[in-house]
Amino acid sequence: MAGLMAGFGHYTHAVVRGIPASLAKEALRSNPVEVDLAAAHREHESYVEVLKTKLGLEVVELPADESLPDCVFVEDAAVVCGDTALITRPGAESRRREAEVMKGALKDLNLNIVEMTDENATLDGGDVLFTGREFFVGLSKRTNQRGAEILADAFKDYAVSTVPVLEGLHLKSFCSMGGPGLIVIGSSEPAQKALKIMQQMSDHRYDKLTVPDDLAANCIYMNLPNKGHVLLHCTVEEYPESAKVFEKLKDHMLIPVSNMEKVKVDGALTCCSVLINKKANI
Repeated sequence: MAGLMAGFGHYTHAVVRGIPASLAKEALRSNPVEVDLAAAHREHESYVEVLKTKLGLEVVELPADESLPDCVFVEDAAVVCGDTALITRPGAESRRREAEVMKGALKDLNLNIVEMTDENATLDGGDVLFTGREFFVGLSKRTNQRGAEILADAFKDYAVSTVPVLEGLHLKSFCSMGGPGLIVIGSSEPAQKALKIMQQMSDHRYDKLTVPDDLAANCIYMNLPNKGHVLLHCTVEEYPESAKVFEKLKDHMLIPVSNMEKVKVDGALTCCSVLINKKANI
């Protein structure tokens, strides 16, 4: 059983991608809702600004592609752990080409690229929860057992367990890491059931922070030099009750980030960046 990865939560780079105008009408969504494109752009700009200016990451900004309405949600196209990047095969056929530009960007960052070429495999990065000790992979509408097996093969140092996602789009639609050993989880019955399965499958005892709203459980945790524990989480405007719960994390630098528009097309905070820890070349 691997211990906690050294430098868990430490990142130097983030890869993001622009929002195409086609997102408003053509991006996939669970519910038919209108997206305010201008507001979505503002929201995404402030998200990128937090990564760059507030947190000091090197941000690689990839251009939007009008023929790929969902391309802003870069997390689904790659899973990065250490210096290996697994280029995925997204579950929605309309999203498969998103992986091409992501592969180029991660190659440019000198990561070891592993490609998922098996046509029977599907995997969205939104279904992959890396705890710093092991991987949990949600088996969902978008990710299957073969995809999980290929991920296990790409990251052999870590145990990989699968978790059925019976409601919601992805595993991380109702959970994420809030720190080393801390899982943030939604309070719905399917979310709590999934957590129970994760706890049963793991040798490690995780602490949990339960928030009333499942979507609010999707946060971005980092551990950065000079800043310590950092958590990007939902705003009071979106989820007032859940936002209050994060205030319990007294040791964290808490940064509320709005996601009101992108959530309409099933996008959460983790969806919009791929985070990388690049070792300095000595």
